[in-house]
Amino acid sequence: MGRTSDAKQKILDAARSLIEGRGYSALGVAEICKAAGVPKGSFYYFFESKEALALAVVDEHWAAQKRDWTRALSGEAEPLRRLRRLFEETEAGQRAVQQGCGTVSGCLFGNLTLELSNQTEAVRARLQEIFEAQTDMVEAVIAEARERGDVTTADARGAARAVVAQLEGQVMFAKLYNDTGRLSPLWDNCRALLGATVS
Repeated sequence: MGRTSDAKQKILDAARSLIEGRGYSALGVAEICKAAGVPKGSFYYFFESKEALALAVVDEHWAAQKRDWTRALSGEAEPLRRLRRLFEETEAGQRAVQQGCGTVSGCLFGNLTLELSNQTEAVRARLQEIFEAQTDMVEAVIAEARERGDVTTADARGAARAVVAQLEGQVMFAKLYNDTGRLSPLWDNCRALLGATVS
């Protein structure tokens, strides 16, 4: 990695860490650059605004999360087992962060949605795209489970939205209470929501 791309990555990493820890609105460019260990001029070389940086952080985080979701939701296991694996990996990820820094970080996308949805249209539109993509991924698994007779839900799209909302909401509660145990009901809630016919 060259010096230029290294500086950009340092800014992205610092911004993500600060956003996860404190939120977006209160952050200034100078603070981000100080945390990244780069001169303030470097910021504007790579990003035209703080909003542009937020979009880059969101895109980078989604690229990594999409890989994780794709891995969890694909494979040879039964569709509901793959969906459960997604929940288990989400809980394990939140637990690992809590063990590392003492607090549950929540979901970067959910946190930004709550903080910024009425402030910046560009970030809101991008978050909408991500949540729709997550819903697409879950819907494909639910449709497969329905074809197998493993669930009784008639509306795979609506059920997928409800599952993503359930996941997002439980992660938010885990953050609020600083308790990853709040994620434990996810699977039972999902099975009930889908009308699962298998355990």
